[in-house]
Amino acid sequence: MQNKLTDSGSPFGVLEFLHWNHPWNSFKYPDRDSWGKAVALMKDAGIGFVRMDFLWEDIEPARGEFQFEKYDNIVELLAKNNIKIVGLLNYSAPWASPTGKWNDPSGDNGPFIEYCRKVISRYKDRVKYWEVWNEPDSLTYWVRQDGLKSYCRLLKGVYLAAKAEDPACKVLNGGLAEGLLSVNRLYDNGAKDYFDVLNIHIFESPLRPGAIKAVQAYARLVYKVMERNGDSAKKIWVTEIGCPGVRSGLEVNNWWLGANPDEKQQEEWVRQVFTQLIKEKAVEKVFWAFLRDCDGHWGNGVDYFGLVRWDFSKKPAFGAYKESTQIWNESLEDRKQGGTPQDVSP
Repeated sequence: MQNKLTDSGSPFGVLEFLHWNHPWNSFKYPDRDSWGKAVALMKDAGIGFVRMDFLWEDIEPARGEFQFEKYDNIVELLAKNNIKIVGLLNYSAPWASPTGKWNDPSGDNGPFIEYCRKVISRYKDRVKYWEVWNEPDSLTYWVRQDGLKSYCRLLKGVYLAAKAEDPACKVLNGGLAEGLLSVNRLYDNGAKDYFDVLNIHIFESPLRPGAIKAVQAYARLVYKVMERNGDSAKKIWVTEIGCPGVRSGLEVNNWWLGANPDEKQQEEWVRQVFTQLIKEKAVEKVFWAFLRDCDGHWGNGVDYFGLVRWDFSKKPAFGAYKESTQIWNESLEDRKQGGTPQDVSP
């Protein structure tokens, strides 16, 4: 735990779609009341960071026409509650995409970079961490796959613009979903100098024997790639890790890793992730996906990734997350007072 006790902030994060107020997501967060409920739960659980989208098509629905009101309100609420933000800068605005699709970026990076510049400039007094796109190595989120070549050009452009607007900000590469090949490609394509934190996503089914050891092993392998590329001074953030937690008796299609864990199995996975993965030397922060269940958005177990249900009631996993933050905070306090930190193993 030595590295965690000297870190300037909490390692505990969560992914939540606070910007979702659209028909395609069942208007997950339609108003201030719903944001307030979510933020109160984050505070209760001890969440230090929220990863949230600053969606391009929301902010610039037509070229040169910027609408910030929704995001102003969300950022203000989180800042008042001392919850830091990792701002996701994504996806294609329909007017900028060659096919009008959100996951089909244009070869002209200029409009996207300009949107990023506007967002970073507006929120630089409250948001210091920016992630460029989500899972650019996945066909789901970047349809014209070319081994991350196009993405790395975009990352470089956004990084330079971000540092020009706010030299103190930190830039994360878009969370990588396709394993070590993607991590190597990031370096092979010359992106080393254009991100400050290496960002990965790790998913394992907790129903598989040795799942937590596999997660830890992957983080170590990623760090070896960083060392091999002379990048060992950087930290790793796992901005997505999670699994379903399906209430007993519900009939739900399986998620992509097989059978859906139930709520008790999800609880145990949360406990393992936030007592074991956060102890890895290079892993600085871990974000659970998600805070709250969704309403049929994915049509399978992914809708039940939340620490709380759609109606905001707490799952057992919420208690495991909160318990983990309390143990970490007690260890931190012991360290400050010169005592021996507690082990965070279950």
